[in-house]
Amino acid sequence: MSLTFFFKLYARLAGLTALVLVLCVLLFLGINSVRSQFWHEHFPAPLMRWLAASPAPAAQYPWLGSLFDFRVAAVDTLDLSPVVRERLGYGQVVAVDSSVGYRVLVAGAHGGILQLRLTEPYRDAAYAFALVLRQSLNQAQPGQRDALAARVSEALNLRLQRLDEAGTLPSADVLERVANQGVALYSPGSGTRAQALLRLSDGELVDIAFPPPFRPWAWPVVLLLVVVAGGVLALALYAALREVDKNLRSVESVAVRIARGEMGARVEASESRLVSRLALSFNGMAEHIQRLVNVQREMIHAVSHELRTPVARIRFGIQMIEDCEDRESLQKQLEGIDGDIQELDELIDEILTYARLEQGGPVFALQEASVTDIVRQVVSEQQVIRPALSIEGEIDEDAENWAMADVEPRYIHRAIQNLVGNAGRYARDRVVVRCHIDEDNCRIDVEDDGPGIPEQDWEKVFTAFARLDDSRTRTSGGYGLGLSIVRRILYWHGGQAFVSRSDALGGARFSLVWPRKKPVNPNL
Repeated sequence: MSLTFFFKLYARLAGLTALVLVLCVLLFLGINSVRSQFWHEHFPAPLMRWLAASPAPAAQYPWLGSLFDFRVAAVDTLDLSPVVRERLGYGQVVAVDSSVGYRVLVAGAHGGILQLRLTEPYRDAAYAFALVLRQSLNQAQPGQRDALAARVSEALNLRLQRLDEAGTLPSADVLERVANQGVALYSPGSGTRAQALLRLSDGELVDIAFPPPFRPWAWPVVLLLVVVAGGVLALALYAALREVDKNLRSVESVAVRIARGEMGARVEASESRLVSRLALSFNGMAEHIQRLVNVQREMIHAVSHELRTPVARIRFGIQMIEDCEDRESLQKQLEGIDGDIQELDELIDEILTYARLEQGGPVFALQEASVTDIVRQVVSEQQVIRPALSIEGEIDEDAENWAMADVEPRYIHRAIQNLVGNAGRYARDRVVVRCHIDEDNCRIDVEDDGPGIPEQDWEKVFTAFARLDDSRTRTSGGYGLGLSIVRRILYWHGGQAFVSRSDALGGARFSLVWPRKKPVNPNL
């Protein structure tokens, strides 16, 4: 995986995570702002309606003024927004947030607006509930207390319970506070739900259970956030997979087109595509397949042409044998047939070698070997084969110090041999093999004093079955595969083969250049 692709993917994931977090935070704050407003109005609503039903609440509950700033005022004297005034006109309980808590407002049954200030809404509302209920129960007759308790419990949305057994009593600390103050708020266990214990005037204990406080992390909110986050991630995953699927379908489409014979079909690759590396690799494979198909067609065409000549000569020689009248003529025809068979054998060997190199190369077992020794061996062998020529090897002094290189000796020998043999066919008197090796690269130049090669044909000579003359004889024509084999051998060594003009001898100069040590990312 490339570092650029990793950073792009990381940036996208980080951006998606930030988007989900921001969305969840905004959704959490928005929902809870509505929920909080609703709770702050819904929880004290029964108490405010109870007070609003009284003809004179301020006179009936005078202690509310000192504890919770309870007052009754005309609506015109209050600084209220039009929305709040409209809601009060509909008889709704309205909670207005302020710097010191919430002001809870409701329209009184006999005129005026009742307002109660709750510094800590849950605790203060629960305490006011308890005080109002305690006063109402104390004012009731003993025989009417149960009916009043049931009515108040229903009106105020509370759960009342008489405590007449020692096992149901709260802790001693709560009982002590009840004995001193008459009312004690407490939370049973480790929960957050509040309860109040009342001591009536006759000593009876009444326990009140209040609804739970406002919980920002209620399970519906958490479930909604999980659903939203999961939905956003699912959409992002769907979009990413859809893009990947689209890219893969484009690769599939090109593969189908190639299978139908459209060898020039290619996948459009760009940096923004998630499968750009796959597209590049696929295009490389398609180009390789197209080249192999073209080479196969050229080989079939060329081989059929190359085989026709020796086969025709063999057939002619066999026919001539039938007409031979003496042993000397028979021996001459047999030698000609043997030469034609030898030519077929050499041609088949060249074709198999070229095909093996062209279709992926042999399994090169690179090993450390002396390049200068290989050059000397080729020079001595070719000098024996061509005694009429002067074949010289010139090796730099520094080359001996770096002679050991990572090569496949057999194929490097074959490449140099092909170049020297090719130069020997066209040289007039002299062929020179120059060897230069440094710490990084190996270079071998094979020069001759022949007619040379025109510059416009320098690339053509490396094409399979290409020849610059029309000769088809065994003495000078060759098969047009030797230089193609040389280039493929150098390709699998990570190097190059090219041709130019020899400044010293005036003929052609063929050069081989490849790295002295095995490349880090070889093509083998």
